[in-house]
Amino acid sequence: MLKEKKIAFIGAGNMAEALVKGLLNSPLGIKPENLLMSDIRKDRLDFLSQKYAVQVSPSNPSVARKADILILAVKPQNIREVLTDIAPEVTRDKLVISIAAGVKLQTIQDLLETGVRVVRTMPNTPALVQAGASAIAPGKWASPEDLQMAKAIFDAVGITIIVDEKLIDAVTGLSGSGPAYIFLVINALADGGVKMGFSKDVALKLAAQTVLGAAKLVLETGEHPAKLIDMVTSPGGTTIAGLHALEKGGLHGIFMDAVEAATLRSIELGR
Repeated sequence: MLKEKKIAFIGAGNMAEALVKGLLNSPLGIKPENLLMSDIRKDRLDFLSQKYAVQVSPSNPSVARKADILILAVKPQNIREVLTDIAPEVTRDKLVISIAAGVKLQTIQDLLETGVRVVRTMPNTPALVQAGASAIAPGKWASPEDLQMAKAIFDAVGITIIVDEKLIDAVTGLSGSGPAYIFLVINALADGGVKMGFSKDVALKLAAQTVLGAAKLVLETGEHPAKLIDMVTSPGGTTIAGLHALEKGGLHGIFMDAVEAATLRSIELGR
């Protein structure tokens, strides 16, 4: 499905590079010559061309003209300028995928020719290590095949779910901002280890691996986290003492509040 498609990235930042790396390492059979990237930074383009053997250009319209699938990987504040620049090259036979946070499908569709197929996505930073969680939402004219192509692209850097656009802000609050919450947890666990006598680097390794292992247990066993908690918790043991301290601090509610606050902020920024 994607093997013979030319996929172009407008913007060559970290997320675009993560997708290029994921696509080239995936079993999709995508060749470097079918990946194109544009950016205003010549040094960045030179680096990506040398590292991945992809085609590069400083011209957004030139890259858009050659593409079958166009991925908008620019900052949200630049999206209108970029779309105005490439609009003459974006015909109905192209699929446009946006990863610009907070930019609604309607905004993109209004700046392009009527009938252009658009998919909006919300990836997160662990895509940089092929462990991302992405959500995709179809635009007015996107087909089921378009959604499957978009899903295949983001599956190359993690897992992907399909949602209605109205849930994209909630995705931003949960998995988009979520890595920052977990970095905070890792740092806090490590500080606890330091308090108990570990060096910071050892404590960080233990904390990070513990979070990774716990997440893999949830994903690979399919068990509810509550059941997994019970597996670790012995009557009168160490884990229940720690859990009691966390519950006294209101940890569960704090994380729920964090997701809600980030979601509401995403809604504000999208207006």
